Amino acid sequence: MNLERQTNHGMRAKGHASSAVRILSFTLIILFLTWAGNVSAKIRVAASITDLASIASSVGGDQVECFSIAKPTADVHHVEVLPSYMVRVSKANVYLKVGLQLDQWADQIIDGSRNDHLVIVDCSRDISALEKPTGQVSAAMGDVHPNGNPHFWLDPRNGAIVAAEVAEALGKVDPTHAADYQSRAQAFAKAVDSEMVVGQQIVSSLPSKVVITYHSSWIYLAHAFGLEIAGTAEPVPGIPPTGKHLQELVDVIKQRKIAILLQEPYFSDDAGQFLSRETGLRVVKESPSCDSEKDGSYLGHIHEVLQLMAAPAAGTDGR
Repeated sequence: MNLERQTNHGMRAKGHASSAVRILSFTLIILFLTWAGNVSAKIRVAASITDLASIASSVGGDQVECFSIAKPTADVHHVEVLPSYMVRVSKANVYLKVGLQLDQWADQIIDGSRNDHLVIVDCSRDISALEKPTGQVSAAMGDVHPNGNPHFWLDPRNGAIVAAEVAEALGKVDPTHAADYQSRAQAFAKAVDSEMVVGQQIVSSLPSKVVITYHSSWIYLAHAFGLEIAGTAEPVPGIPPTGKHLQELVDVIKQRKIAILLQEPYFSDDAGQFLSRETGLRVVKESPSCDSEKDGSYLGHIHEVLQLMAAPAAGTDGR
């Protein structure tokens, strides 16, 4: 009888020990998975445009996951706010706004996301804006931004400024990798310096550095690389071309021997085709924004635009 009780007691002890081992093993597995999840978790960066997202990808490296709201071929002035955007931003850690009142629709997305922990960066914060009105802004001036032209990312030197702002924001969210972000931002600035040299070489090969643009999107590109914009197809920003204005442009193009019109893809082709017929001018149709959020897309796009301008004429679409 005593032997039976001892046997049962031993079996119960072994059972308790086995259960304890299982519980300990399970706990260790949970702790490991939690640790692994924290290690592999990436900072989610939302951006109004692909250019800002691409810069963030360059600065953030493997520590970030970036996405943009506006498509690269969209008119950033007018973006339809969808509930799906709010859902995506609700899971983000950082939001990169263009600023200068270009992407005011982003405020609605941010508010709708109900993300109280979102770090919001106005990327125009440290930019020296061009075309800032000196007097009172009125409707007669068209779609003029009172704080200056908002298309600042088309000067790659401003891209370097944005990279520094992004590094600062990422460092606040993820202090562990703050030094990495700063290092990548500095490397990005060096890449910008290299692209400035190459871009200026491309522009120097142009027979004329005077161009026409459709909208006032390209002033920063012109400022960066020594181009002169002699006029725009729009009589004032945001107002469609008129016959009278286009005829005036024909005279300017002929007098100054202008060979290129830079046009965004979301505008009508009519004005460009008319100017091309009347003057032989070549239309280079390209978006002001890069194709994707990937590292390298931003600077690659600026290089592509300059190369398209320097390419031999191949029809009226710049391709």
